[in-house]
Amino acid sequence: MARESKRAKRERAREVCRRMGELYGGAQSALDYTDAFSLVICVLLSAQTTDAAVNKVTPELFRRWPTPEAMAAADVAEVGEVIRTIGFWRAKAQHCVETAQMIVADYGGEVPRTMEELTRLPGVGRKTANIVLNKAFGIVDGIAVDTHVYRIATRLRLTSAPTPHAAERDLLDVIDRNLWENVNEEWIHFGRETCTAQRPTCDACPLADICPSAGRPNRWFKPKAKR
Repeated sequence: MARESKRAKRERAREVCRRMGELYGGAQSALDYTDAFSLVICVLLSAQTTDAAVNKVTPELFRRWPTPEAMAAADVAEVGEVIRTIGFWRAKAQHCVETAQMIVADYGGEVPRTMEELTRLPGVGRKTANIVLNKAFGIVDGIAVDTHVYRIATRLRLTSAPTPHAAERDLLDVIDRNLWENVNEEWIHFGRETCTAQRPTCDACPLADICPSAGRPNRWFKPKAKR
């Protein structure tokens, strides 16, 4: 395949986003949350776990510890018992309590509103921070690159980065800033329905004509990391 110019890649990325918007415009998060704090905890818990699994444990979790102050005082073992059906529950229970403690101690019980401050919280990386900034505060500071976004971006050859974190830098460079806000949610839906990890339906894909890996998707997607 001939080397693609930066301008051509940006135009193709713009068309990808336009089609995604037609398919999934207005798509909302599948996680059940009520405020910025519950969103932080939900996204933290969702790492390498399905949203459906998280939604099964959070009603009891937030019934018992609904605020940063309540969760900051929680026993980690008790939090673990509530969330033990999800992956990596021991580490996540620790992160839930430590994150709440930092929110209370350092930010007066209010979830911080900057990337730098959010990524100081235990268990919170750029992906989680981007989602919280976007959905809780209407601040678009980047693109939340989860496994779906990473897989799709790699197959579309919008990035060849070895990790989702590095892939975000490439996407911010080729996708217009005014389109960043909806990438995560729309591409997640596309990744679940069409561009799946194991058996993507390239023959029915609405992006097939502008996707360099259509018909041979796993040639380009070689994930190196989960986050």
